[in-house]
Amino acid sequence: MCLSKQVTSILDSPKPTFQMLIKNPVHLLAFGFGSGLAPKAPGTFGTLAAIPFYFVIMSWSLPVYCGFLVLAFLLGVYLCDRSAKELGVHDHPGIVWDEMLGYWLVMLAAPAGWIWMAVGFVLFRFFDIFKPWPIGWVDKKVSGGFGIMLDDVLAAVFAWLALQAMALYWI
Repeated sequence: MCLSKQVTSILDSPKPTFQMLIKNPVHLLAFGFGSGLAPKAPGTFGTLAAIPFYFVIMSWSLPVYCGFLVLAFLLGVYLCDRSAKELGVHDHPGIVWDEMLGYWLVMLAAPAGWIWMAVGFVLFRFFDIFKPWPIGWVDKKVSGGFGIMLDDVLAAVFAWLALQAMALYWI
């Protein structure tokens, strides 16, 4: 969808509200428990909303953590697709489940400590915002819930590689 059509579609779609999220668990999850309702930078707020969950999952074994990521991805494809269709906007800015999964993926096997959590956050936001190839291509060409999730997964992979390289250098 071209940018002007997407902006028009966003402006014409019903404005998501907290009451809408409470009534619909799909929207509640897709909008990151309300973090996607932030008036500015909802993707950043969605990524911030992933951090408390990371405190829970960071101690899980690698196989359990990876299993969680796969389930969160599959759930995200459904959540993002359904929310986008109900709102009438592909990849509505408030849909942030993909950012949450992206952060969790970046932090897979990351070094412990708040500095690494912050570096992972910044790296993920960098790749998610600037979308270097092939992230930008996927963002434009792959539709539906799978497309909404896939560009953030790719941004997370880029950020994960950068984080792991930094960890190898500094640790």
